Amino acid sequence: MNEAIRAAVIPGSFDPVTVGHLDVIERAAAIFECVYVTAFRNADKKGSMFSDEDKLHLLRLATAHLPNVECCIEGGMTAVFAKEHNAVIVKGVRNGTDFDYEMGMYGINRAAEGVDTIFIPAKQEHSHVSSSFVREMLRYHHDFRAAVPEPVYRYLTEEWSLHK
Repeated sequence: MNEAIRAAVIPGSFDPVTVGHLDVIERAAAIFECVYVTAFRNADKKGSMFSDEDKLHLLRLATAHLPNVECCIEGGMTAVFAKEHNAVIVKGVRNGTDFDYEMGMYGINRAAEGVDTIFIPAKQEHSHVSSSFVREMLRYHHDFRAAVPEPVYRYLTEEWSLHK
């Protein structure tokens, strides 16, 4: 008999974490006993605005109210991490383009490690929010409060900007 899956891995670049990310994390945390929110170093995504340490700090700020969420930084394959933790992969999808891309990744992860993926659709109010949107708002000093969790907003406006 197969052991029930009680854990989920939510991978992403989280450059930075957004309200859309947090919504998916909260919804997964309501389903699974343990959720690993994992900022993976992605060789295909150049020019991150935030360091790994910043990403981890922001994730921890955003998820501090969720006792069954563990945040970490990883450099390997998502499917390997998920298999090692007896977890499924959870991905939020905003639109058909996201879904098509994630279906391809599901196929790769399933073939490579036998790991399943669960898709959580974005709430309509978050469908336009992305990390790149937040980075643009930061670069041009526009209000981004509605796009990130409140503790992330406070940190980015009160502390992080002082170090840049």
